Amino acid sequence: MSDGLVGIVLVSHSAAVAEAVGLLATGLAGGGAVAPVAPAGGTPDGELGTSSDLIAAAAHSVDQGAGVAVLVDLGSAVLTVKAMLAEEDELPPDTRLVDAPFVEGAVAAVVTASAGADLAAVVAAAEEAYTYRKV
Repeated sequence: MSDGLVGIVLVSHSAAVAEAVGLLATGLAGGGAVAPVAPAGGTPDGELGTSSDLIAAAAHSVDQGAGVAVLVDLGSAVLTVKAMLAEEDELPPDTRLVDAPFVEGAVAAVVTASAGADLAAVVAAAEEAYTYRKV
């Protein structure tokens, strides 16, 4: 059992989008401890796309031993993370790909993780964001 918080990785095709969503989510997490969040956007050369190297680095940077929740924006990011999860040593143990809306799911995941919830609760909170109504 870890004393650390669940880490959150935000994978977007755009570095700016991943960083902005991370800032929004951590800003809304309130006072006190905030779960570790790392953006993994774009490619290493600054172009649009996804990079397994950036995703792996982000996941390892937020891993405190309590698990890592990975949220993604679009289809090829899903495929990249799924391929990485199929390899045993690319991502930290207890890394989960989360099926959630990117912005709302990220906010729910960060707020829940920051409250000290375990990985299953963080994933559930992010996935529940699909039910948020705006009208």
